[in-house]
This record gives sequence, structure tokens and C-alpha cells, in this order.
Amino acid sequence: MRPRILFPLFAPVTSLAGVGPRIGAAIERLAGPHVADLLWHLPGGLIDRRYAPKIAEAEPGRIATLTLEIDRHLPPPNRRLPYKVRCRDETGFLHLVFFHAKGDYLERTLPVGETRVISGTIEDFRGEIQITHPDHICKIEEIHKLQSVEPVYPLTAGITQKVLGRTIRKALANAPEPQEWIEPSVVSSRQWQGWRGALNTAHEPQAESDLDPGHLARQRLAYDELLASQLALLLLRARMRRQKGRTIVGDGVKRQQVIDGLPFSLTASQSTALEEITGDMATPTRMMRLLQGDVGSGKTVVALLAMLVAVEAGTQAVLMAPTEILARQHFKVLRQLAEPAGIRIAILTGRDRGKERAAILDDLASGAIAIAVGTHALFQDDVAFADLGLAVIDEQHRFGVHQRLTLSGKGRTPDVLVMTATPIPRTLLLAAYGDLDASQLTEKPAGRQPIDTRALPLVRIGEVVGAVQRAVENGARAYWVTPLVEESEDSDLAAATERQQALSTVFGDRVGLVHGRMKGPEKDTVMAAFADGSIAVLVATTVIEVGLDVPEATIMVIEHAERFGLAQLHQLRGRIGRGEGKSTCLLLYAQPLGETARARIEILRETDDGFRIAEEDLRLRGGGEVLGTRQSGLPDFRLADLATHHDLLAIARDDAKLVVERDPELTGNRGEALRTLLYLFERDAAVKYLRSG
Repeated sequence: MRPRILFPLFAPVTSLAGVGPRIGAAIERLAGPHVADLLWHLPGGLIDRRYAPKIAEAEPGRIATLTLEIDRHLPPPNRRLPYKVRCRDETGFLHLVFFHAKGDYLERTLPVGETRVISGTIEDFRGEIQITHPDHICKIEEIHKLQSVEPVYPLTAGITQKVLGRTIRKALANAPEPQEWIEPSVVSSRQWQGWRGALNTAHEPQAESDLDPGHLARQRLAYDELLASQLALLLLRARMRRQKGRTIVGDGVKRQQVIDGLPFSLTASQSTALEEITGDMATPTRMMRLLQGDVGSGKTVVALLAMLVAVEAGTQAVLMAPTEILARQHFKVLRQLAEPAGIRIAILTGRDRGKERAAILDDLASGAIAIAVGTHALFQDDVAFADLGLAVIDEQHRFGVHQRLTLSGKGRTPDVLVMTATPIPRTLLLAAYGDLDASQLTEKPAGRQPIDTRALPLVRIGEVVGAVQRAVENGARAYWVTPLVEESEDSDLAAATERQQALSTVFGDRVGLVHGRMKGPEKDTVMAAFADGSIAVLVATTVIEVGLDVPEATIMVIEHAERFGLAQLHQLRGRIGRGEGKSTCLLLYAQPLGETARARIEILRETDDGFRIAEEDLRLRGGGEVLGTRQSGLPDFRLADLATHHDLLAIARDDAKLVVERDPELTGNRGEALRTLLYLFERDAAVKYLRSG
């Protein structure tokens, strides 16, 4: 049960006075449905009203707060002209200007002969000082209601700054003063306020520096969120460890048969990763391990050898991929490698229907199929295994933690190996995968070709088409990736379709198109045509980012490279350089190039080290973007910025570790406060993992 102290924060925003259904809907779109969501909606700017000059000294362009006597109302001769109110002080006159005004309302608000405090932007109009539509008008005795420094919040359609600010102040008034959940030594060494005090300070900036993520109040709030996240991940991990695993040890025969058939030797880091994985599988606790390796570092081979440990031990293994293209590609590679060792591998995707699907399900349930490859179709209720020993999940960041758990629930607590080709900086590794141990593949397999990366302005696209045409005449194959227009399939698809049509005037029917809206069989047909060479140029949206393997493709053209993130550009580039031929990646950019885009392109030209690229990407873009915003598996941080607060993440991690070691059920004094923290940041699921929770 959520602690009673938090009840006011998890009431709907419409429970706040003055928030009806219309404003409530706008706030929900902007921040979220609960009062707590307003607390996390921090100001992005401020308006300083402390400048209080006399009329004669008022500087145009500045926001000023003046004490004025109302001198005269000047209604317009017709409604198209503005209504003016002349005001004065001992140094001169100033006009207040109102368009589409109601005269009777203004006469009540600004009665002649009375004094008012007026705040707004000073303007010089034809030599006259004026304020158009003042922000605030109040009586002298009400001046305490006027904020001398006003926070400015990000807005959405349907709500004004004034209404949102008033509503957030009401939400702050509802915030309780909970028991401190941070270790006292951390609070004192960092000179942090209590939670409630930090919240008020963050919402009442007095200077631009108060808006900085490094400000003490914002640091404190970010740490709360990071601590909740790390504690939740470690409680999940502890729960996984508590579930009785089993010892899975193979005799090595099948593995050796596959290794003997490989056209290359395993790299040192492949061998190390394999030792770590087989070591985990041999223990009676469950394996929860992340295998991360750059594009082309040989993760699939390591995964197969791990799955063969499970098969040698008499159990089954499964490999799950996020897309059908990738699942089918894995299936093709694994079957080639494993069939000589007599291993039966099957594929199951959403496309499989009827008798064929029923036969696969029967063979999985009986144990006749040793290894299954598939998409999220493997999650479905009717999929049962005779004895699932190992689940491998590829491109984990396309799935969430709960899916990781669903698949691992398909057997008697199977071991779980998670793979990603997105090199993840250590900071993000802790944030997104704190419940997993990690193995890294750092070398590229022998035979990988270096890629010549060049950047050209878009105006030279004609030259690029000519160069691709010459290469294609000599037997080359090229990817042509169209711009990420926005987070929308429609606009990305339109860009790809246009480019395909333009290129078909040069290459005829040797240009193919692949995008996320195509049905599986259509995509497979186009990809097969590109792989066998009947299509020479493949125009694509970023659907090709992950996992496609066509060794004959040696050219990658990325149009509007400035619109892509660094990690994404690196992933796309990794589609080439896989065969014998010299490979070239051309980054086409629109001018003028912004500073961040220029930095991305320079880093990409300097290095092909995915881990360095990932660190730079985090620095340039922040955490949510590095893993891809959609279904990133990364906690959705509202207050923490991983690029700025990475040092706090490490402290939160260490503290959460100590807590789980000393008070694993959170029953002590601080444990109770930490339960409140988990509920506050909606990590409720973690509390359910506590035996006494």
C-alpha cells in the first residue's frame, strides 16, 4: 500500500482548487495526471520583476515594476484601435495599452486617482513610454502577492503561464515533509536541504544560476530520483538471485564441433565473455548477464556457444530479437553454424500460422527443438518449452524489464543473457541495466575492414549519386539512408519514397526500398534481392540500423546526417565493412551545421570505437536519447540528467547496494523512509519484491 503521507500527491490534478476538466487535461498532457507530476515540472527560465524605476528612468525592453497613479482613461474612437490608460509619477507619464479591451472592466481595475503597482515590459512607441497588456496589476497593499522573481515553466496548448504557476504553487502547498531517506553524511557533505525545502527552492529561482542542473536544490532532487531507480533495480536483482536457479554445465562436445567449423578464431574478449557466461550458468543462482559489444564484434557466436551449453546439459535455449528481419537473420546464421553439430533450430514469429505454427509449438513442448529463434511471439501464452535453460534477448533496449521477466518465466527460472550492439557508457549501464552483470566484447573479429568516413554538404548530392553509380557498375552495393524527419513513420517514409523515386531515374529497377511500415514478407523479399545483388541500391529508413548483414555492401550514404544521433550514425555505418571490399561511409549534411551536429560528425570521422562514441553521445545528447527514446528500457528520468549527474548516480548506486546488504526488506527506520521514496517515484513494483513488502 502506498504510504498515507503520499496520498495528496497521487490525487488527480483536478483535485486542486481551480483546476477543472479542461485545464486538467492540458496539465495531464504536459506533466502527468497526478499532483506529484506538477512537482517534477521544474521551471526552465525566470522573469525578474525587481527592477523598479521611476518613469523617466525606465529602460525600453526591460521588465519593470512601477508604482503609478491612474491619471486618465482614453477609450478609442473605434474598436480596431487600442484602449489606453494614462498613468503618472513625479517624473512623468506612461501609457498602459490594451487591445480588444472592455472599458468597464478597465475602469474598475484602474480607477482614476488611485495608485496601482504595475509590472510588464517597458516599450518606447514614437517617443512615448508604454506597457502593452501589463503582466500584473495590484493595489499597494497586495504587493506581497506579486512575485518579484517569477518562474517560467514549459507550456502546452490550452494553459497559460499564470494558470500553470498558480497550480504548481497549490501542488507545492500539498507536498508533505517526509522522513529523510538519504544517508545523513551525504546530505551534510553535499550541503543539501531536506526534500521539501529543495522542492520549494527549485520552484523559486532567484537567478539564472538557480536553473542550472548543478544547483544544490536540483542536485538533491536528482539524487532522490536516482536513488529510487537504483534501489528498485537492486531489489529486482536480489529477488532474481533469491529465486533458486540451477546448475547448467555442458560437456563441451557440441561447442567444440561449432568452434572447429568457424572460419576464424575467437577473439580474446569473446573467449573471456564465454568464460564469464559459462561460469554463471554453472552456479545454482540465476544468471542475469548483459553482453555488450560494438557492431560486428561477434556477439551472435558467443550467444550460440552459450546456448549450446544449455543444449549439452539437456535443456533448451531461445534467442529473441526485436524485429522479424533480425530474427530471420539470426536464424539463418545460427542454423549454418549449428546444423553441422546436429542441433535442431526453429524460428517462431508473428507471421507463423496454422499447421506450421502448431507443429513448431508441439516440438518445442516435447523438446525436439533444441534452440528457438523468434520475436515477441515467443512471449505468447501458448508457447511452452519442455525445459528452457537459457533465454537470450537481443537488442534489450527495444524491450522493457517486464518483458525480460516474462520470457524468463517460460521455464524453471532459466538463465538470462541480454545482448546489445549499442555500446553503453558506464553511467547508462548502471541506470538501465543495474540488475545485470556485464561482459564486453572490445575487439572486432579478424577480417573486418576499416571504413573510410567522409562528410559532404548536401548540395554535392549529384556528385555522390555519380560516385555510387560508378561503384555499382563495378559490382558494388550501397545502402542509402534517408533522413529521420521526425519521430513519425509517415514523414520518414515520405522522405524514403521520394529518394527511391529520384534514384530510380539513374538505377532503374535496381533500387529497392525498405521501411518500418512494410509487412514482414515484403521486407524479406527486398532484403533477399539486395543480398543476392539483383538490387544494387537499398533506400531505407533507420529500420536497417540493427543487425542486417550483407557482406557485399560497401557503401553507406546517410542523408541529413546532422539529424541523427551519434550512436545511431555509428550503428548505420556498421552495416558496411563486413566483407572483403574497401568500404566508404558518406555523411551528407545541410548547411549551416550546428555546433552539436559538427561535433558528432567530427567524432565519427575520428574513431570507430563504439564505446568512445557512446560516451561522447551521452555528453552531447543525454541519457534517454543514447538508447533511443522509444521503449529505451531506460528509466524515464524527470529530474536527473545523466550527462550532468553521473557522479550522483555512482553515489546512489553504492548507497543502494549498502541498503540492500544491510536491510534487504527495508524494515529498519531508514528502510521505511526508503519505501516512501520508492512509492514517490512510482517504483511500486520494487516494493512488491520485498518478502515483507
